[in-house]
This record gives sequence, C-alpha cells and structure tokens, in this order.
Amino acid sequence: MSMTRILYIEDDEDIGKLCGEDLTERGYLVHWLKSGEEALSFDANVEIIILDVMLPGLDGFTVGQRLKQRYPHTPILMLSARSSVDDKLHGLQFADDYLTKPFHPDELAARIEVLLRRTGQIMESDLEIAHLKINIHQNQILDRRTNQEILLTGKQFRIFMYFLRHPNQILSKEQIFEAVWGEEFIVGDKSVMVHIRHIREKIEERPGSPKIIETIRGLGYRVRQ
Repeated sequence: MSMTRILYIEDDEDIGKLCGEDLTERGYLVHWLKSGEEALSFDANVEIIILDVMLPGLDGFTVGQRLKQRYPHTPILMLSARSSVDDKLHGLQFADDYLTKPFHPDELAARIEVLLRRTGQIMESDLEIAHLKINIHQNQILDRRTNQEILLTGKQFRIFMYFLRHPNQILSKEQIFEAVWGEEFIVGDKSVMVHIRHIREKIEERPGSPKIIETIRGLGYRVRQ
C-alpha cells in the first residue's frame, strides 16, 4: 500500500508534535522538518507540503515560493497566525490554501483532503487484509465476517498503522518503539511486545497462531499485503 506523504515544516515543537501525531494516526506518512533550510535541502517526493510562515532563518513565504518553483504540481498549504488580508494574498500568490492559527486538527485534515482531491492525489481509504477492512482516513477497522468494528487504543492503532506504512517489511521492536513512542528504545523494554499481543487478541482469528502480524524469530514482526 502506498501511503500519502506529507512534508510538514513547522518550528514550534508543541504544534509540530500535535499535528504530526494527529496526521500519522489518520494514516499519512509525515516528514516533519523544523526550518526552511532543511525543507529546501529535502528531496520532497511527497503529495502535499504544509508550511508554517514564521520560521527561523528563511521565512515561509520565501521557502514556499522556492518549493513551488521546484515542485509546481505539489499543493502547498500555508499555516500562519498572521491573518491579515495582505498576508493571505501574499501566501496565495503561490500556495494553494492558507489556514490561520489556531486551528482544529480536523480542519487541517479536511483542508488536506480537499487539496489532494483537487489534484487527483487522494488515495483510496479502504484496505483489506485477511478478514479485516481498514478505513485509514476514518481510523476504523472492521471485521468483514461480522461487519463489527474492532476498537484499538490510540497506541495500538498507531502501531498497526506503522505496519501498514511498511508492508512486507520486517520491523524490529526498536524501530516500532522509536517510531510510535518517539523516544529512544531501552534494551529490555517489553512495551512493543505487550501492545502487539493485545492487538493480536483483537484482530487475529487465533491470536496464538497469528496470520496478520507475523513474528519473524530473532528479527521482529511483519504484516504481509
């Protein structure tokens, strides 16, 4: 499965973490950078660019204009606390949308979907694995045999989505922990093993003999697609 990739440029740690985690849980693959210089040196093979105006060094307007010249067909969504008409008009000279802060994560997600739909880049939201039907945009997992929703906790869902973003790859518990928890893995930590056991209890037909989340002895785990 190919995930929709987002280049997200935001220097504010709190806002960046909040939005980055929210978009990741919605099924997007987020590349979060914290400066315009980083963005301009990044190979932006992405479907959409989200760009804050107030950045250290090069400001968002300058960065956005350069990125638009480089990637003319990639939509750019500007974010800013600057809500004057002049600022909006300046941004919309090159950007495809302009969202003022503060905003709700649902509004950001809706703006992203509109831009992706407009440019024909929005991906199909449904994925089927074994007896599961997953709607990645609605954060919903259904058992196709019973049409009943399978409820995962936030952390469980993020782990499962991490597998779906890396289909057929063997992922170590260290990789999973650092991607989902956002912290350095400590040898001996059993958090990943415990969470995967709980996920299997909810999604596998026979949790003791899992077919969806496979254990690759000595290496980690894998979800085949």
